Amino acid sequence: MGKNKEKKAGKRMKKTELVDLINNFFISQPLDESFSLKKICTILRLTTHPQKRLCFDILEDLTYEGFLKKVSSNEYIMNNRGQVLTGTFQRKSNGKNIFVPEDGSDPIMIAERNSAHAMNGDIVRISFFARRRNRAPEGEVIEILERAKDTFVGTLKVDKYYAFLLTEDRTLANDIFIPMDKLKGGKTGDKAVVKIIEWPADAKNPIGVVVDVLGKAGENNTEMHAILAEFGLPYVYPKSVEKAANKIPKTITEEDLAEREDFRDVVTFTIDPKDAKDFDDALSIRKLPNGLWEVGVHIADVTHYVKEGGIIDKEAYARATSVYLVDRTVPMLPESLCNMLCSLRPDEEKLTYSVILEMNDKAEVKKSHIAHTVIKSNRRFCYEEAQAIIETGEGDYKDEILELHKLAQILRKGRFINGAIAFNRVEMRFDIDDTGKPISVYFKESKEANQLIEEFMLLANRTVAERIGKVGKDKKAKVFPYRIHDLPALDKLEDLNSFVSRFGYKIKTVGNKTEMAKSLNKMLAEVKNTKEQNLIETVSLRAMQKARYSVHNIGHYGLAFDYYTHFTSPIRRYPDMMVHRLLTRYLDGGRSVSEVKYEEYCDHCSDMEQLAANAERASIKYKEVEFMSEHIGEEYEGTISGVTEWGIYVEINENKCEGMVPVRLLDDDYYDFDEKNYCLVGRRYHHQYNLGDSVKIRVEKADLERKQLDFSLVN
Repeated sequence: MGKNKEKKAGKRMKKTELVDLINNFFISQPLDESFSLKKICTILRLTTHPQKRLCFDILEDLTYEGFLKKVSSNEYIMNNRGQVLTGTFQRKSNGKNIFVPEDGSDPIMIAERNSAHAMNGDIVRISFFARRRNRAPEGEVIEILERAKDTFVGTLKVDKYYAFLLTEDRTLANDIFIPMDKLKGGKTGDKAVVKIIEWPADAKNPIGVVVDVLGKAGENNTEMHAILAEFGLPYVYPKSVEKAANKIPKTITEEDLAEREDFRDVVTFTIDPKDAKDFDDALSIRKLPNGLWEVGVHIADVTHYVKEGGIIDKEAYARATSVYLVDRTVPMLPESLCNMLCSLRPDEEKLTYSVILEMNDKAEVKKSHIAHTVIKSNRRFCYEEAQAIIETGEGDYKDEILELHKLAQILRKGRFINGAIAFNRVEMRFDIDDTGKPISVYFKESKEANQLIEEFMLLANRTVAERIGKVGKDKKAKVFPYRIHDLPALDKLEDLNSFVSRFGYKIKTVGNKTEMAKSLNKMLAEVKNTKEQNLIETVSLRAMQKARYSVHNIGHYGLAFDYYTHFTSPIRRYPDMMVHRLLTRYLDGGRSVSEVKYEEYCDHCSDMEQLAANAERASIKYKEVEFMSEHIGEEYEGTISGVTEWGIYVEINENKCEGMVPVRLLDDDYYDFDEKNYCLVGRRYHHQYNLGDSVKIRVEKADLERKQLDFSLVN
């Protein structure tokens, strides 16, 4: 009788009542306890099939709404995503900001009205709203824990009673208000660096102060400094550091010579770009009595002069790299060091750190050692001069250059056989006049003279990494900074394979690193000199991971090396200075350093390298726009180099300048973006714009402020 009553009562229970019952049940339980459907039904005394079915439906609804979380196919736990989460705020110019939780869970949308003026990259705490049916999860910023960026670059607009900084930063939707007494002499039309000091809750605009006035917008020096400031990179060298560098003794002492191997009488030379002043590396070569070639890779001994923890070292670490803009080098070290004292200039005795290799005619290394040395370069070659000797067989030190060339080509061939990835991208460069104005374009191609230097630098770097990293089976290698490069992510490889298969090619997406690299190389060799070469190389490059620094060695996939580091450019890269110091320490029998500390150093150097690359790209983009501003209205043949939902990017064939055709100008149809196949597809007529398609464009606008070229399609 009792059971029947209970069944009838159960059948009559409304869904809303059961929702409340389940809600209250989970709220009353410990946060970390999960329950199966069966257990919940038992505890809530849901005995009939309809009751159990309804219970299951409600549990699924509550999971969808974010109140519950599934831990297995039919086990549930209360989602204590805690209603309060910490993570990174990402501001979008379209107002659809997102919050990325630090626990790696799914991103959450933050509407502009709920952003509390958080800025891009800020570390914030949010309150998480329960998910509503058919709506993405949303949250509200309740606290800004750490500002990612508080300085911005823009153009000043000064009125009678107030001033603003008009920014081109897409992640800052509002101009910055500047009180008149915080202008630091800035006038309308000046580029300035402004620091946000306050953003009142009820104010539309943040309030800032001028940190530095860079000069008149449009002037070359101003714009280059603005690019550096935009990426948080320094654009002046501190006088105190330059002063310290000038005090370093220039003479080589007898003590210096006593502890070094002497290479001053061995034929030695440098090969560098024609405009280079900082010569990091030199090569020497001589035939040994045993019939082997002795090749010396001699690297500037920067750390002999720059002591760890000193004022010069601290500045070098903060910068971590030299930055190469179109018209200037922003050095890591003071000029008196990088262009004078450490630079391996001809006919000057220089202190070096060297990898000495004994090689046979097949470029096999029979023996090698690493030593502090002293050299005296006989000649400074630029790449073009060395290339002429390789091509004609005539010129200064032709025998030495031709022998090194022969060995380098064997090394190169061996690398590719072992699975190194072969990307030979042509780089565009500008000839600029004294004012920084671009007057013509030329293309930088890697020829045999470049390859000669590249192969010996790779070999030296690899030799150093193996010396420290390669240890016996039961031994632990000492902590050391490696240059690492991971395999492309599997999903990217699969996407690349499905993309190239449309052209009749294929690559391996399973197997070991060497097999996959070889199949990628085979495919890249097959596309050479085909009309789709540029397209497939571009898409393949995008699938690659970025190389970085780490003390955790996973090898270098792109070079097909198990051990690789950076040893050969200490004038322009801080990791090489770290490598020099640790190498000296370990070869002298010193103890290992802190893994945690050096991984932090590696992360910093990787981050700064990325910033420097972004600044370099921005300076090239600025010069592209400046160069094309003289060609408004002209028509060019081009190739689609990028496809996005807002338009197509086109690279002009003759000069490699890139601009965009906005999707609004494609007015013959409504176009949808197909991300997987890199194309826009018309809904009605199904016309496609694909990556790699040839098109004809007209130059419509050159916007220097935004570093943007606008094109339209012809026909």
